[in-house]
Amino acid sequence: MSGESAWLLATLALLEIKHALCDFFLQTTYQVMNKGTYGHAGGVIHAGLHALGTAIVLLIVGPSVILGVAIVVIEFAIHYHLDWGKEQVSRHASLTPEAGAYWWAFGTDQLLHHLTYIAIAAVLALTKVF
Repeated sequence: MSGESAWLLATLALLEIKHALCDFFLQTTYQVMNKGTYGHAGGVIHAGLHALGTAIVLLIVGPSVILGVAIVVIEFAIHYHLDWGKEQVSRHASLTPEAGAYWWAFGTDQLLHHLTYIAIAAVLALTKVF
């Protein structure tokens, strides 16, 4: 495996670990209950934790400061709006974990988050950060 391939896989692994920590281990009931209210501190805190985690990953993998800040800001906005949108769909359709559609919404939300990390890694690779 080339050094570039190893760097890319390590970057993706760090972003996935960050995601697990922020979405499952650090997320509080307050965040979960309020992500569907646009602008509420609960959703902002949750997306902010993700942005902070991404910033830590970027400090490790080393893009320029300008690129790093841009990625963190964009990821915050994407993460916030994906979660808000999933909550809107879930509330509008009165989805609960007992409904198959709930898991479709949850799975789609998670897939889009993970595709965001692939996009981040691609941007980093295309700008030759490694």
